Amino acid sequence: MNSDALLAYMHFPKELLRAIVILILAWLLMGLSSKLIRMFRRYMNSRADSIEKTRRIETLASVLRYIATVVISLVAGMLALSELGISIAPILGAAGVVGLAVGFGAQSLIKDYFNGFFLLLENQIHQGDVVEICGKSGLVEDITLRYIRLRDFEGSVHYIPNGLITTVTNKSRGFAYAVIDVNIPYSESIDKAYEIMRKVSQKLRASEAFSAKIIDDIEIVGVQEWAASAVVLRCRFKTATLEQWGVRREFLRCMKEEFDAQGIQIPYPHMDVTLYSGLDKQGNVPEFQLVTQRDKSLEVSK
Repeated sequence: MNSDALLAYMHFPKELLRAIVILILAWLLMGLSSKLIRMFRRYMNSRADSIEKTRRIETLASVLRYIATVVISLVAGMLALSELGISIAPILGAAGVVGLAVGFGAQSLIKDYFNGFFLLLENQIHQGDVVEICGKSGLVEDITLRYIRLRDFEGSVHYIPNGLITTVTNKSRGFAYAVIDVNIPYSESIDKAYEIMRKVSQKLRASEAFSAKIIDDIEIVGVQEWAASAVVLRCRFKTATLEQWGVRREFLRCMKEEFDAQGIQIPYPHMDVTLYSGLDKQGNVPEFQLVTQRDKSLEVSK
């Protein structure tokens, strides 16, 4: 083998070796960036003084990790191709033309990324929040620049592109209100019902399980509605975030027990009923029998 052939033989492995080194350095750099992001997350979480700030830090850390991975992979790929003798200038030029064409055909995708960027910038949604968007409600499991992943109460997972989001209802910020309607019969005293509601609320706030979940005393709004068979009384509790549903269920359970102890019946529907017994072939009205039950004895009326 002559010297020229030997140099030509040794030249290609050096380029391949440099490309391999670039890829290894990119892999190490991605690991280093992930470690730095974890250190940043732990440092910021140690200084966070609320759950809301912790959720924001977790969301930002996830997005930063995604961006770092994409940027490092693209740069390393172009450098590796350049070392292998493949000119990246035509690739970049073609990518620009293709990107322009794709931009016109994939406007919804670009809109997803822009909306996702502003959702994070304006601090509208965090991981762990309970939100309602695009007619779907659930827990935010993941948020990226492309989509938001929700899991609802039944366990179904919803993927919602950020470009479709026009309104965000966040139920996890600061505090919440447990709004409760209590129905009483028209024959019962409203003031007595108010006393029972206050008594139950004090008992609920004094309990160990709910003392930290309820921020303030019950607020009785008053008579909300005259329903068909009941007077509807509305009240609400100021609660910690995501605790409004549990407080509401426990308050209704305690109200049922207190109503039973006080002898107050839960209202039943009242209906005006007209019974028609029909006519026989001769045009006579047949006897109509009504069977009622009182004190476990049957009475027949004609």
